Amino acid sequence: MSGNPRRCGISPDILTTLKTEPGFVVIAHRGASGYLPEHTLEGVAMAHAMGVDYIEQDAVLTRDGELIVIHDLYLDAVSDVAQRFPGRQREDGRHYAIDFTLDEIRSLRIHERLKPDGLPEFPGRFPHQHALFRIPTLAEEIALIQGLNCSSGRDVGLYIEPKSPAWHSAEGRDIVGQVVTELARFGYRDREDNAILQSFDTHYIDYARNQLKTGLRLVQLIGENSWQESDSDFDLLRTAKGLESLAGLVDGIGPWLPQLVSFNQDGNPVVLELCELAHDLGLFVHGYTLRADQLPGGINMRSAVDLLINRVGLDGVFTDHPDMLRETSG
Repeated sequence: MSGNPRRCGISPDILTTLKTEPGFVVIAHRGASGYLPEHTLEGVAMAHAMGVDYIEQDAVLTRDGELIVIHDLYLDAVSDVAQRFPGRQREDGRHYAIDFTLDEIRSLRIHERLKPDGLPEFPGRFPHQHALFRIPTLAEEIALIQGLNCSSGRDVGLYIEPKSPAWHSAEGRDIVGQVVTELARFGYRDREDNAILQSFDTHYIDYARNQLKTGLRLVQLIGENSWQESDSDFDLLRTAKGLESLAGLVDGIGPWLPQLVSFNQDGNPVVLELCELAHDLGLFVHGYTLRADQLPGGINMRSAVDLLINRVGLDGVFTDHPDMLRETSG
């Protein structure tokens, strides 16, 4: 089945789109993660109902080579893995998904993200004591989104990150290749298909484009070098020279929001040059992550969206609270 609802027998004239501004892209960050635990099918369904343009997936491999949707390489922050499988952690104390079979991972109960001290990462969200959820496979999540597209007459897209491809390669796995193959199996092969592939690792973006020959739109995620997400030099990639090196490879960039706008000592926003530099090279810019419960002082969601659209010039944003972005258009 394709992700295009037109292929589900739905007339194009009834397709609906809900956006904050014409052309502004709302991406559900790990689903409706402000309301339900991240990367759960329930959160995906909720995000779809909120009228988003894309839903993000983070893909990780299991021991038996299955693609699952989870943000971390390890299972500890969002599941009861330590209680269910004592003694299965690595030397760093973490339980990595790649050390567990899909059947074992299906036995886990998923809860709201916790910090290492056991307290919720975002107090006030879904109660972490209620571990009611499961980790889905990538195939299950795609099938859900395509099914909702068919039944709703909408065309919500996929926004997928194969997590830490160099790390997976060191484990003997080609996660980028598997993700590209899985997407093709569901009908996502070309730039006209409603799926975007993103990565922090420029080498593996090049691999997807020039060796795997994917026709999908590609996005270079931009972090901080201190995060050690990849060997990519993010300081360089935020310059005109760095962006020029990407222009023939990717369709857009995904920077961290503080790389697009900062705040001075008086609390006033200062727009940085990254978005303009990217636009000058024909690249779109989708920033991450806008959260209603993690805003600078004196800023609410309405003013944040106004700042990002009308002053920064952002083309789209990843958000934990997509319904609030819809409300800003009223």
